[in-house]
Amino acid sequence: MSVKNLSITSAGDDVDFTPAPLDRNSKFYVAGHHGLVGSAIWRRLESEGFTKLVGRTSSELDLKDRDAVFAFFAETKPRYVILAAAKVGGILANKTYPVDFLSDNLRIQVNVLDAARDHGVERLLFLGSSCIYPKFAEQPIKEEYLLTGHLEQTNDSYAIAKIAGILQVQAVRRQYGLPWISAMPTNLYGPGDNFSPKGSHVLPALIRRYDEAVQDGTRTVTNWGTGSPRREFLHVDDMASACLHLLENYDGPDQVNVGTGNDVTIKELAGIVAEAVGYDGTMEWDSSKPDGTPQKLLDVSKLAKAGWKAQIGLDKGVQHTVQWFRANAKDIRG
Repeated sequence: MSVKNLSITSAGDDVDFTPAPLDRNSKFYVAGHHGLVGSAIWRRLESEGFTKLVGRTSSELDLKDRDAVFAFFAETKPRYVILAAAKVGGILANKTYPVDFLSDNLRIQVNVLDAARDHGVERLLFLGSSCIYPKFAEQPIKEEYLLTGHLEQTNDSYAIAKIAGILQVQAVRRQYGLPWISAMPTNLYGPGDNFSPKGSHVLPALIRRYDEAVQDGTRTVTNWGTGSPRREFLHVDDMASACLHLLENYDGPDQVNVGTGNDVTIKELAGIVAEAVGYDGTMEWDSSKPDGTPQKLLDVSKLAKAGWKAQIGLDKGVQHTVQWFRANAKDIRG
């Protein structure tokens, strides 16, 4: 999908890095608080002393239902909001149900953002995805590269929905003067990730594959591709920390990339996972399988200017995730 004819606001000088602490005793709604990111944000806010957290499961509140969302905001009256709720899925799901990924995410975003605006939410953080950037963007990817080229076709419906969310946040800033912001994370991982063989991303897939090899006594594990593509990974607890930091230290119209600023090859990642699970067998690579994009690394200089950097190294983060996976393996494996 081409997006070259669209345009997006440039921050220019309209950026403020002055600290503005949030009131720990005000109501704080985390949309999507049971998801990978939302649950980490919830834990972080609790540890930071927020006493009035508000959350609803999808069965309790359908964010696609506009009337229900407005009624929820009228009842709870949150002062702060983080919009971490979204319809997500792997490549196959995105290719099979593009209408659902576009329509559902647009409705979720428009409903929550409209209700938040109408009910006077003072600060709001909209979470997107690094898939908003062009497929062949220069590396590392800067925020200004948004809408400069073609998107990855396998998930362009999801990406367009997220771009629309950024634009709506910018529009609210211009029309209503509210200090709302957007953040775009790199590849996230950690406790609560999706370890399903059919729908997981590369890191949780590797953890499951190598852990099962250890449990089964398998001496050879075959991986897709050459292992040469480079990817960036951020622990979800670091992401939660960045979200709160940005809400309290950043006020600008541009989305902010959230990542580590470092990447590894998939082959290096497999080695880290193998060590974490205790696998000492042979790793093979099937070069007949596709590698995908050679590199995907976010430029995080704006985030650094806001005063934040990742604290959890990849080795430590993978070990932590392996521990969680093993503690919950019975439920995960079904």
